[in-house]
Amino acid sequence: MILLLVPAARLNAQDAFASGWSLQPDASALRFQSVKNDTKVESSTFATFNGEIEPDGTATVRVLLDSVDTKVDLRNVRMRFLFFETFQYPEAVITARIDPAVLADLPQVRRKSVPLTYTLSLHGVTQEMTSDVAVTLLTNDLVSVASSAPVPVATAPFNLDGGIAKLEEAAGVRIVPLATVTFDFVFTRNSPAGGATVAAAPAVAVPIKAALEPEGNFDLEACKGRFEILSRTDNINFSSGSARLDPQSAFLLDSIADIVARCPDLRIVVAGHTDSDGPAAANQQLSEQRAASVVGYLLSHGVGSSNLTSIGYGESRPLVPNDTAQNKKRNRRIEFTVADG
Repeated sequence: MILLLVPAARLNAQDAFASGWSLQPDASALRFQSVKNDTKVESSTFATFNGEIEPDGTATVRVLLDSVDTKVDLRNVRMRFLFFETFQYPEAVITARIDPAVLADLPQVRRKSVPLTYTLSLHGVTQEMTSDVAVTLLTNDLVSVASSAPVPVATAPFNLDGGIAKLEEAAGVRIVPLATVTFDFVFTRNSPAGGATVAAAPAVAVPIKAALEPEGNFDLEACKGRFEILSRTDNINFSSGSARLDPQSAFLLDSIADIVARCPDLRIVVAGHTDSDGPAAANQQLSEQRAASVVGYLLSHGVGSSNLTSIGYGESRPLVPNDTAQNKKRNRRIEFTVADG
């Protein structure tokens, strides 16, 4: 959901883009609205984003997706791991190029609505979009760029429908596969010597507000909730018929290593499961080997051996019937649980 947009990033007032402009995150807002169970509308935000408009009119806005804030801790975790898959796609990037002539009269009219064509790069996909934005010259060195109307962003063009399905299953809800995005960005003109007239935004997205993972160790509830969510990602994969981890699995496993390390007093059980293709005995062995491979990876990345146990269940605990290729894929999985006692 959610899709971030920001077309706005381009203004220039007066003498074109002069020394450039810097987005002021603390004075700006980026929100998205999603709908679940047909009628319930929920509004969420991003805590960390930054941007700049270069002297040639090239505008860039970066949004740190780990900073998604739904006001509920485990819901944020679901959004990061199941929907955005931030372990592999940490940022959304919006870029545009503006003709200074479009805003040449802004010092006189102070506010105008303009169409903006921009590209949104999200979840490994880049799409061109067009939205109307309201540009308001607040002072000679301060300008606001805001959405004229909510910007609809569908999940399918960004290959996010699978994330919607995971969220629906995890939360037991129905989710409309489209979000609307609203924004109000304030930009400050850079001084001629470089840098913004007011505090400049960093060049790379850096956590500056809440809605990111809290520091320090997690409590029991937070650990259990995170491992339940991690078990639903479908992002730990192996070579066919093998216990050799796919290199792409490292994106998620590195995040898991950090979470396990922050649950130091708990023993985490890593469980392997297979579909029903092939002999049951071979599937049992393969599930044990795959679980052991995950444990081996985590141990090699700093997790203590006392925190981890591996087990294989073969084909004995399917999530769904093994009657379609998609169902078999779901049954081939790695799960994480907190051991009792």
